[in-house]
Amino acid sequence: MAPKTRRYDHARIQTAVTAQFGHVARAVAGLTPDQLARPSGLGEWSVAELAAHVAWIADSLAVGLARPPAAVPELTAVEWPFATASLAGKISEAARETLTGAPLPELYDRAAAAMAGALAENRGDRVLDLWIGDMTLADFLVTRTVELVVHTDDLNRATGLDVPIERQALAACTRLLADALALKAPGGSVEVRIPPFAVVQCVAGPRHTRGTPPNVVETDALTWIRLATGRTGWAEAVDGARVRASGERADLSALLPLMG
Repeated sequence: MAPKTRRYDHARIQTAVTAQFGHVARAVAGLTPDQLARPSGLGEWSVAELAAHVAWIADSLAVGLARPPAAVPELTAVEWPFATASLAGKISEAARETLTGAPLPELYDRAAAAMAGALAENRGDRVLDLWIGDMTLADFLVTRTVELVVHTDDLNRATGLDVPIERQALAACTRLLADALALKAPGGSVEVRIPPFAVVQCVAGPRHTRGTPPNVVETDALTWIRLATGRTGWAEAVDGARVRASGERADLSALLPLMG
């Protein structure tokens, strides 16, 4: 059973993306050379390269909107997580190129201005011509909440900072990744609860119709996001009591991560 298509409020998502980018920009501006040189926890990336990648996220959105529009979207927001792996090397290279362009505060100022101008001139139904596949601006902005929330969390863990995460961005990120799980493993035998943002049913098998489901997974939003993106392993999260899983079908380890 495929998940229902979730609708997002485009104006709220746009506001959340802009605000979250601003939170990261202010944090990056205060990083010391020692903090920037630290490992990010993402392969060989330093914190500086992680920060440059976040600047690229905003800049690439503006660049995409500057190109002629595509005719028809090829990809929806919920399909996006499964299309990212093939572009990991290209995205990493783009981040390194971004870092060589100017000091980080200047990169962020320039990217913020470009993104704001581009968003002001385009509606949500505009179709962007993208590396990953053509998408509407509305759908693509929802994927930007995933990028920004995930990398804000990466930055916090690598530097010890406490950069705030916008509630609307956290909600959209959580819901998109939950829906992606339901798309990857359609069915109704397991209920995944991520309060207060999402509840989805997934995994083929007997479907409950009333009362408490026999197979339930429950966790908080940040733990779910870390599981879905490979920052945390299933066994680690269960052993640390950050995931509560009950029922013989409630082990999701074979389905995670959804994206790396």
